[in-house]
Amino acid sequence: MPPDTPPIDIKTPQSGVLIRAENGDVVTFDATGLTLRLSDSVVAELRQRLGLAGEAEGPLDVAERLGDVDAWDLRRIGDWLHFTALLDPDGPARGYQRPLAGGDVIAAAPGPLYGLLSLGGARRAGFNAGPATFAHHVLAPGDDIGAVGAEGTAEVAASGLLQHIPHRTRDALLADVLLGWRRAARRGLPLFMVRTETDGSSSPSALGQGLAYRNFLAALDSLVAAAKALGKRAQVLSIGLDFSLEDQTSDAAAYATGVRALMGQIERDMAMRGLQRPHFLMTAEAGTQSISTHQAMPGQWELAWSHGDHSFAFSAPGYMFEQTRFGRPTETARQRMAEMDAHALVALTNRQEWLCPLFLLAEYQRHEVRVTARAMGELVIDRGLTGDPACGFSLSGTEARIIAVQVAEDDTQALILTCDRVPEGADLHYAYGAPPSADAFPANRGAIRDGWSSESQAGGPLHRWALPAVLTVRRGAD
Repeated sequence: MPPDTPPIDIKTPQSGVLIRAENGDVVTFDATGLTLRLSDSVVAELRQRLGLAGEAEGPLDVAERLGDVDAWDLRRIGDWLHFTALLDPDGPARGYQRPLAGGDVIAAAPGPLYGLLSLGGARRAGFNAGPATFAHHVLAPGDDIGAVGAEGTAEVAASGLLQHIPHRTRDALLADVLLGWRRAARRGLPLFMVRTETDGSSSPSALGQGLAYRNFLAALDSLVAAAKALGKRAQVLSIGLDFSLEDQTSDAAAYATGVRALMGQIERDMAMRGLQRPHFLMTAEAGTQSISTHQAMPGQWELAWSHGDHSFAFSAPGYMFEQTRFGRPTETARQRMAEMDAHALVALTNRQEWLCPLFLLAEYQRHEVRVTARAMGELVIDRGLTGDPACGFSLSGTEARIIAVQVAEDDTQALILTCDRVPEGADLHYAYGAPPSADAFPANRGAIRDGWSSESQAGGPLHRWALPAVLTVRRGAD
């Protein structure tokens, strides 16, 4: 055996580096143990997983991070920079946030991230000039497209970012109205994501299979992703369905069936994304200066009383809003439409009814036609939109003409139409009979509403005018 060898005296270092990267030491050690240096992104993720995302990471330099703005109390929380600032010259200092990686500044707001979305034909793609009144609260998906969407020209990818909007669609105007009401009531001001998607589909079923619908689904995905990035819950408050005169293939029954199927399809696709059922809003079509009849009009009348178990309402009839000569709403009309949408949405959200007067039955006895309605209050005859003595009613298939209209004495939700002769064999039209005019209103107008009213930001009162209808006039019991 070889002789014993003396032990080798190895001196163990008390500190050092085990792993080193180009930007610094990664793993070091000393007498107390190992030290692991994590990247900022890993630390932020760990904070979020451990429920520590709300912990501030110390003071940061405002000018370096945000530029020359009136901001203070800058701090990093997770992947966001939070700060207080005076960004609105007409408002107080508020809390704001911006993604750490850069992007638009948004309000540090309470509650869920709400979605106000719409789907329809080309007329819905219109917008008012200028950014939202609540510019840091009313936002679009961060895909550089804005609130209007791609208008059926390209396919959109989902984005988890949020951006300011350069113009106000009807959804953005709706968000501004809701936020204005909340600010007046000294309530919290949440965030809204708005997006309108449209294309040239020729029927409700085609709309549900077209490019606009695929982009609508991308908007839902953007809402979910943006809410997750904010640590919020995503909730779609309303979906505006704006598709009527664009329908080129359906009869009235097929139109109503197609819209009901579209609402069901939207609800199923939302459920797959963990989103609750929305409230659906429509404007009841009354035509344009050049279009007096269309299959969507009686189809929408059917929807008004037979929309299934969907949360659905016609916020207003289209004849109460000004139009351009191309049948598009004017900027003032778009503001008033958004306000009527807001009133309807608040009612539905509070599980209350919103119903514009709806005519259901027409019966004649001798020279009188009795028209029975369903409404939320007493009917009011108001010729503010038309001086027509027939109040927008007309008869077809008969030589009888309407010479007077009054509210029935025994039922304030019924009307008595006095004719110059017995109206046998007639169809009754409401808001189809007023003659065309040279101004900006549609040709088809009515003069019946209920007693509800509200002042519009655009000036003048808003009323709940009766919906267009086409009824068969039947002989009543003697």
